[in-house]
Amino acid sequence: MLNILEHFLTVATTSKIMRTLSTIMLALLLGISAAAQQQLKVGSQAPDFNGESINGQEVSLSQLHGKVVVLTFWSTRCEICHSEIPKLNRIRERYKGKDVVFLALTMENNTRVEPYLKKTPFNFDIVTNSLGIVLKYADMDKSGNINLGFPSYFVINQDGAITLKADGWDKTENLEAQITRLLAAE
Repeated sequence: MLNILEHFLTVATTSKIMRTLSTIMLALLLGISAAAQQQLKVGSQAPDFNGESINGQEVSLSQLHGKVVVLTFWSTRCEICHSEIPKLNRIRERYKGKDVVFLALTMENNTRVEPYLKKTPFNFDIVTNSLGIVLKYADMDKSGNINLGFPSYFVINQDGAITLKADGWDKTENLEAQITRLLAAE
């Protein structure tokens, strides 16, 4: 009985240590990223990123050079995001077969996102666990706070430059106008 109790206490202590170390590592990562962060502006080059789609496909911005890329940062907990998804799905459908890639990035994991998508289909390529990508695209204020509202949208042209940066409610008309303009310029 004593051995079982010792084992349980060792496992519980190890688990607490691992959680504490994970929290410290995340804080360090956020601090390092915040220190290196710059304000992204329309006209600036979009930061490259690597991620994995919910379907297991590797995704990187550099692989998409030559295409128009629409990034949507969202969350399953965001009511505005939820109400915008049908509009975003219609935009994606309108540009099907064109050189446009639609990516929806969330910091949440597959376990949280998959049940949500069963109830609310989102026809973008979904990239989960994207905290590192969020940090590259978020703004930093003068106090060093990292800010990125949900939903946030970035349209990136065929040369990798940001041509639209917007967040919040009802920006889909802006997205569509920007996509149309970029495709017409080809």
